[in-house]
Amino acid sequence: MSVLIRPARVTEAGPLSELALRSKAHWGYDADFLAACRDELTVRAEEFGDGRTAVAERDGHILGFTTLGGEPPAGELRMMFVEPGAIGRGIGRLLFQHTLAAARDQGFARLTIDSDPNAEPFYRAMGAVRIGEVPSGSIAGRVLPLMSVTIPR
Repeated sequence: MSVLIRPARVTEAGPLSELALRSKAHWGYDADFLAACRDELTVRAEEFGDGRTAVAERDGHILGFTTLGGEPPAGELRMMFVEPGAIGRGIGRLLFQHTLAAARDQGFARLTIDSDPNAEPFYRAMGAVRIGEVPSGSIAGRVLPLMSVTIPR
């Protein structure tokens, strides 16, 4: 069965937030770490405007999602998470490519990504480069790779 990429529905905010936590847990983070990240990984209603949140689904099951933030020409890939059982099956690539195309259509020229350290190799494979570090929004003293990707015209 093929994967459908479609705009997320506001009613999916809760399930998408839980998917984000399951996906983060895939990297072996403990319960305390995940609890500290819960607020930052909560998908909010305001993130659904202008087709800025998309989901990948197969047979009615959501396999992953992405959110786009900012205003052109520079934006950010705010969230991108894939169900643990679907990691490594091309879902992330599809979502990333969809987000770049949507960002291009909305006038973005570049996106930054505050990457989980475990996801940095994926973003590099997608053409992003590391441009620095940013503090974690959830864990005091933790820094995250800051990635950037230029959107092809």
